[in-house]
Amino acid sequence: MKNDKQSYRGILLEHEPMRKHTSWRVGGNADRYYQPMDLDDLQLFMNSISVDEPVYWIGLGSNLLVRDGGIRGTVICTSGVLNQIKPVSENTIYVQAGVACPKVARQAAKMGLVGAEFLSGIPGTMGGALAMNAGAFGGETWNLVQSVQTMDRCGLIHERKPDEFRVGYRTVIGPHGEWFVASNLGLTPGDVAVSQQQIKNLLARRAKSQPTNQPSAGSVFRNPEGDYAARLIEVSGMKGTCVGGACVSDKHANFIINMGTATANDIETLIQQIAEKVEMDYGVRLHREVCIVGEAA
Repeated sequence: MKNDKQSYRGILLEHEPMRKHTSWRVGGNADRYYQPMDLDDLQLFMNSISVDEPVYWIGLGSNLLVRDGGIRGTVICTSGVLNQIKPVSENTIYVQAGVACPKVARQAAKMGLVGAEFLSGIPGTMGGALAMNAGAFGGETWNLVQSVQTMDRCGLIHERKPDEFRVGYRTVIGPHGEWFVASNLGLTPGDVAVSQQQIKNLLARRAKSQPTNQPSAGSVFRNPEGDYAARLIEVSGMKGTCVGGACVSDKHANFIINMGTATANDIETLIQQIAEKVEMDYGVRLHREVCIVGEAA
């Protein structure tokens, strides 16, 4: 870190336990953890970081496994901070990276705009949804994107179009060393009541099929082409399998639950065991959707 502590206004914590900031509730300490006040403050903070400092951005900490040895470097949390959402035109809304995806769905519906309802099923922020082209109920984030704002290591903001990114199923590759801070989403004017009812129905469907009341990170594996990871895991006999305090959910086989005592190593070991069993039984190599970062204990 450079010595510019007076230049930024957010909260900087040292040796911060990442279990407090991940939906799995596991993970070692981050050397530094920063929660900015707003976008301007984040620019100042990014400009204060040494060029060789490892930087990790998180939102709600879903879809993320932090190893038990923690993170060497600085974690930046945008959740609840980069939280602006506003109409730009008749069919476009501006959404900052820290806004939770279900809130985007609800706010769009209130504005009389349809097409974002599927976001209600994504338990993360727009920053994470943009970074991995998150999807649910047949919808995908980048189908809505008209443009994005990114921030680089120096705190400079770049306006970028979708054609500057390679976007696929749960994967997005763009300019190196830039992170998403906002997006403009293109939607369609529609009926508020119909959209709100659709969101309600999707949330009920999610609650019925997924263990939403237990610590998890959402879907662990991507669906292989023409099949479902959950089906393969279930028919391979892994449903209900546990390693330490981590168990494959009985409700949805593509979810791993922290039963209360799990370590990150328990979860990572179980992920590996699932992938090996499915490949051995069916010749299909499952690829992780969950991002794993940090050092082993």
